[in-house]
Amino acid sequence: MPAANLQSMEAIRGGAHPLSDEPDAYDRLLDAIGDRRFVLIGEASHGTHEFYSARAQITRRLIEERGFSAVVVEADWPDAYRVNRYVRGFNDDADADEALSGFKRFPQWMWRNRDVLEFVGWLRGHNDALNAGQQKTGFYGMDLYSLYTSIGAVLEYLDKVDHAAATRARYRYSCFEHFGEDPQAYGYAAGFDLKRSCEEEVVQQLVELCRHAAEYARRDGRSAEGEYFQVEQNARLIKDAEEYYRSMFRGRVSSWNLRDRHMVGTIRALVDYLDRFGPRNKLVVWAHNSHLGDARATEMSDAGELNVGQLIREAYGDDAFLVGFTTHAGTVTATSDWDEPAQTKQVRPSLDGSYERLFHETGLRQFLLLMGEAQQRGGALSELFHEPRLERAIGVIYRPETERLSHYFRATLAEQFDAVIHVDQTRAVEPLEPYALPARREVEETYPTGV
Repeated sequence: MPAANLQSMEAIRGGAHPLSDEPDAYDRLLDAIGDRRFVLIGEASHGTHEFYSARAQITRRLIEERGFSAVVVEADWPDAYRVNRYVRGFNDDADADEALSGFKRFPQWMWRNRDVLEFVGWLRGHNDALNAGQQKTGFYGMDLYSLYTSIGAVLEYLDKVDHAAATRARYRYSCFEHFGEDPQAYGYAAGFDLKRSCEEEVVQQLVELCRHAAEYARRDGRSAEGEYFQVEQNARLIKDAEEYYRSMFRGRVSSWNLRDRHMVGTIRALVDYLDRFGPRNKLVVWAHNSHLGDARATEMSDAGELNVGQLIREAYGDDAFLVGFTTHAGTVTATSDWDEPAQTKQVRPSLDGSYERLFHETGLRQFLLLMGEAQQRGGALSELFHEPRLERAIGVIYRPETERLSHYFRATLAEQFDAVIHVDQTRAVEPLEPYALPARREVEETYPTGV
C-alpha cells in the first residue's frame, strides 16, 4: 500500500469511534448533537437494514433523552399522518402493521419493512407511557407524490366541516379528472399547454382553506386544530405537486429543487405548528443522504441543484446537525427497474478513490466520524475530509452493471455532513411484503434512480 494511503488509514483510525451494539454506542454522537433542534439522519440506500436500525436507535435516544417531538420522513404526508394518528393514540388501527398499510405505492419497502414496523411500535408504546400533559412525539411525511390521495383527504375533511366548501373544492379539483389518476399524463399535457393547467384552481382552493383556518380550527379545540393543520398541509401538497408534475418535463433540476423546497416548507410549517403548544420543538428528519447532505458540498451544486440539508442549514444555521451513512459491500433491497417487485441485490465492493473504499481499508467494522473533531485535530484527517472524493448513493433502483455512472458522485465529506457512520458490511432491509401491491400510480421524478 502506498505511504499516502497508510497515512490516511492511520488518520482515520485515530479519529474513528468504533460502534458496538451496546446501549451507550451513540453517546459521542449525542454529545456532538448537544441541544440542536434539527437532526437530519440520512441513508446511503433506501434498502439497508443497518441504516434503518441505527437511525431508529439514535432517534429513540433523541426522543427519550433530548425531548424530540417529531419524526419527519421522506414519505407522503397522508400515509405518514395515518401513522402519526396511531403513534399518538388517535385512530382505530389495531397495530403498527395496520397503521403502515397506507404505504401502498412503489417502493413499499421503504416504509413497510421490519425496522420501521419495530420503530412505530416502540413510538406508540413510548407515547402511551407518558404522563397526562406530556407532549407526545409525532410521525410526519414531507414528500409530495400523493396528489390524488391528498385531494381525497381535503374533500373528506370539508365534507365534515363545510358542505358548501366541499362542493367548491370538488369543482376545482375536477380539473384533474381529464387525466384519470395519472399525474404524469397531467404533467405532460400541462407542461406543454398552459390552458390545460390546474394551477389556478389549486391555488384558489388553498387560499380559501387558509381564509377559513380560524373558523375550522376552533370548532373542537386542539384536536380540531390538528385536523385542520393536516388538511392544510394536504392542500399545500396538492398545489406543490401540481407544479412539480408540470415541471417534470422541463428538466431534472427544476423538479428536484421544487421537491426539496416542498420538503423544507413542510418542516418549517410543522415547527411553527408545534411551537404553538410548547417552545423550541425539536425534529428528527429521515431521508436519503442525497437529500440531507449539504448539496453545496457535492456535484449537485454544480448542476444547480439544492437540497433539504442545504436549505435547513441556511435557515437554521448551527441549530442543524447532519448525519450520513456509508457502506462498502453487502446486500440491499432494491429493483432493477421501476415498479418491479423488491429484490435482495448484491452490493458491489466500493470503488477505488471513494470514501467508502477508504473506510473499508481501515479494517474497522463499524465506526462514527465527527467532522468537528476532525477539524479540531487538523493535519491529515482534516485534509482528508476536505478533499473531494467519490461517494456512493443507491436509491430504490440499483444497477451494479453501471455502478460508476449510476451510483457515484463527488463530495467533500467535511462540508456535506457533521457526522458520518460507516458500516462496512451491510444487509438488505426486510420488506413486510415480498412483492409490491397494485396501487394508485403517483409517478415520481426520481425515476429511475429513486432517491
